[in-house]
Parts: sequence; C-alpha cells; structure tokens
Amino acid sequence: MSHPATQGIKTVLHPVKDLATAKTVYTALLGVEPQTDEDFYVGFDVAGQHIGLVPGAGTQGMATPVAYWHVPDIEAKLAEVVAAGAVVQNPAAEVGGGRLVATVTDVDGNVLGLLQER
Repeated sequence: MSHPATQGIKTVLHPVKDLATAKTVYTALLGVEPQTDEDFYVGFDVAGQHIGLVPGAGTQGMATPVAYWHVPDIEAKLAEVVAAGAVVQNPAAEVGGGRLVATVTDVDGNVLGLLQER
C-alpha cells in the first residue's frame, strides 16, 4: 500500500455540557491556560497534544471524547478506512484555518477522527 501515512493522535476533543466549568477543570488538570477560548470551543496545547472542549457536541453525535489521527490527505485516508469497513459519520469539512476534520465509525461503533492540517 502506498497510501499517505497516519501521523498519530495529536488532537482529542471532549464533549462538554458546561464549558466554563470544564475550562476550569482542564486548566487545573493541564496546568496551562487555553490557547483558544471562544463560546463555541476551548482548546489547549500541551506537549504536542491539542485538547479541545466542545459544548453542545451531543447534538453533533459526539457522546464521548474523540481522538483525531492527523493525516496528510484526509480524502485518501477516508477512502482507505471505508474500503476496510469503516462507515463515514461526518464527511470531511473545514473547521477553520484550512483545517479539515472527518469522523468514521469502526465495526464496533467506536468513533475515529481524522484531521488534515492546512
């Protein structure tokens, strides 16, 4: 297979109900202030990892934290994992700054995220 290599999990998004409280808890846990602090998203960068808090994520079908594998070509990786048996949950879409994200489910219903930087 000469498909683009996955670059590892660098992003984990957590659905939250109370963004203000979650921000306080994660700030204490991670020991840093958020780099992104908006009403719709709070993000922390720690040791090469990005931890995001997503309010109202349940309405987007996100019931548990989702780990995002960073890939150089999201469409190619989507095609590869779908051919292997995954089902697209959310197709690739831009989420800002040229960043593309998509989610699939594996045969057991686990949600897997893919992320392509600009």
